[in-house]
Amino acid sequence: MKLLVTVLGLIFVLEAIPYVLFPEAMQRWLGRIGQMPVGTVRATGLFALGVGLLLCYFTQRTGLFL
Repeated sequence: MKLLVTVLGLIFVLEAIPYVLFPEAMQRWLGRIGQMPVGTVRATGLFALGVGLLLCYFTQRTGLFL
């Protein structure tokens, strides 16, 4: 449980960095996302989800990141 809470905290930190450093650019970028078709946004999200799951799997199950 301690690891889960730590990872969630790290996710919040990493997600906040662009908003703190480049707020105007993030507003423009989010505006563009709002204009994208729903299918494209969903496909991008599924791709990111897959990459994240693969990273978690390889980190936990292999010796690649020792």
